[in-house]
Amino acid sequence: MNETLVQHILDKVRAQLDDMAQTIPVELSARHAHLSQADIDQLFSGTLTVKKKLSQPGQFLCKERVRLIGPKGVIDNVALLGPAREKSQVEISLTDARILGVDAPVRQSGDTAATPGIVLASSTGIVGLEDGVIVAGRHIHMPEENARMLNLKDGDRVKVHIDSKRPVIMEDVLVRVSDDFKLSMHIDFDEGNGCGWEKGTCGTIVSKKEYALGS
Repeated sequence: MNETLVQHILDKVRAQLDDMAQTIPVELSARHAHLSQADIDQLFSGTLTVKKKLSQPGQFLCKERVRLIGPKGVIDNVALLGPAREKSQVEISLTDARILGVDAPVRQSGDTAATPGIVLASSTGIVGLEDGVIVAGRHIHMPEENARMLNLKDGDRVKVHIDSKRPVIMEDVLVRVSDDFKLSMHIDFDEGNGCGWEKGTCGTIVSKKEYALGS
């Protein structure tokens, strides 16, 4: 095998690996809540039941559901995700925020300072959250290996081309890097409906921008 042919094969393999690294499954994140153990105790007598495992390792959808009660409206049958967290948090879309009458900011999960509160209700209990309602910012869960191949680090922000029925480039996508993650990008239902998302939709990183984490 001559040297030119070998180089051609190597270049082709590298290109295929680059494509694999950059192609990211895009998943829809429906409205949901994460509960602290204290709030699980209040709403469900201390126990949540696993309904199915989610794509991210260790995360699961619960059989139990809650009602969101806002200043202007109510949304029933809202999903709960486990396991328990240190602090309860509710993630909704901008459309949901208008229905409920809350001015929910676009934030990343866990960044709940100075966010609006809400009332959560089950068939057996009720909890009032002083804060914790957010519209989840679009983000990518990325294992270390993929981050190295793409020269990315935790906290980077990128633009992603969504290859869907109505293709779009989404900006300001947070990269979250950990070997505890499975590669996937999360967007909410408003964003999914806007771009014509369907099962199997993928995205491709088209550029990187240096942001400070949380800016």
